[in-house]
Amino acid sequence: MKITDIECHVLLAPNYNPAFTSSAQDSFVVIVRTDEGEFGVGESDVNPWIARMCIEARGTHTMSLCARDLLIGADPLDIEGLWQRIYISTAMHGRRGAFIHALGAVEMALWDLKGKVLGKPVHALLGDSPRDTVLAYASLQPNGGSFEAYRDSLVEWAGRAKQLGFRAVKAEVTMNGPYAHAGLHESYDRHTEVVAAVRKTIGPDIALMVDVQYMWADAETALRTLRDWAEFDLFFLETPIWIDNLDEIARLSEAAPMPIAFGEWQATRHEFAELMDRGKIGFAQPDVGRVGGLIEAKAVCDMAKTRGLRIVPHCWKTGISISATAHLAFVTPHCPFIEFLPPELSEDTLRRELVAQELHMERGSIPLPQAPGLGIVLNWDALRRFAG
Repeated sequence: MKITDIECHVLLAPNYNPAFTSSAQDSFVVIVRTDEGEFGVGESDVNPWIARMCIEARGTHTMSLCARDLLIGADPLDIEGLWQRIYISTAMHGRRGAFIHALGAVEMALWDLKGKVLGKPVHALLGDSPRDTVLAYASLQPNGGSFEAYRDSLVEWAGRAKQLGFRAVKAEVTMNGPYAHAGLHESYDRHTEVVAAVRKTIGPDIALMVDVQYMWADAETALRTLRDWAEFDLFFLETPIWIDNLDEIARLSEAAPMPIAFGEWQATRHEFAELMDRGKIGFAQPDVGRVGGLIEAKAVCDMAKTRGLRIVPHCWKTGISISATAHLAFVTPHCPFIEFLPPELSEDTLRRELVAQELHMERGSIPLPQAPGLGIVLNWDALRRFAG
């Protein structure tokens, strides 16, 4: 069996808003096809126009070859060998960043294809003794152009997540900082008010995570507010300060009254090593596509285990990425939850329409899938309609 084509699909929701801090409005989808008629589907959370160029750009020498050329004619079942060949042969322009994110979509598609060829679900190819279920948390990004509208939207969606049976919720509470929602500029006390309202809505028995999207400049500034958040019993706080400030991340991790989570932007296991060891984070959040695929994500999970850390993968994408993330979690016992963007609680068109059939979930729990590959079915009409 040989790879005959690499389709790179750039998708964009027709109602996208560049003022939103939501990468779910676009997607980079890769379809790998073979000479025997088999195909696999993958996805990554990366600027899709850049990602397509990363895969298709011409190469001129042995340190900077064309990824697509390296894939065509290769054995699709030799996923690790093929990944390493591409990584080494594109090192001058690859190694990190957008290229690795794009390669993650290809690698995900190869696992989907391999599972279909062998008649096995991806989790069975990744490890032994999978768990029976994986818990998903409802990842909530509110609407509204004012403080009141933002707060009320988040509270409403948190209440609906509770009604749907989710046992964990993550609230985006970002009304200040570089990625403030809809241009809001609210005080940190008002952020505390929103967190308090969400906790009151869901009650004490549902795990609560909060994402503030790199809001604070340093640990000292963050702690002035976070000491007041101890009463909310947060499962973790996500990305409180800038990702490159590793020493400040370490200071905050040691002093904050809740575990600190990072990793959504990291590419390869090597960036996670520094984040874990120098940043001293409590939770690692590999995004399967962005980190470079399932092999790199599994390596990050193994690194976390040896350091006594827990894994809660990042996943702000469609059912394609959710499926890949779930398959990883089934063979990662130190992964208490995966991120899940509920279609019922999302304004994002691609999340609601791109996948016609995805992993079954009931009351926040995903049972062990048995379908081969990732176990998803694309909506091919949506793939055509949302071409960007």
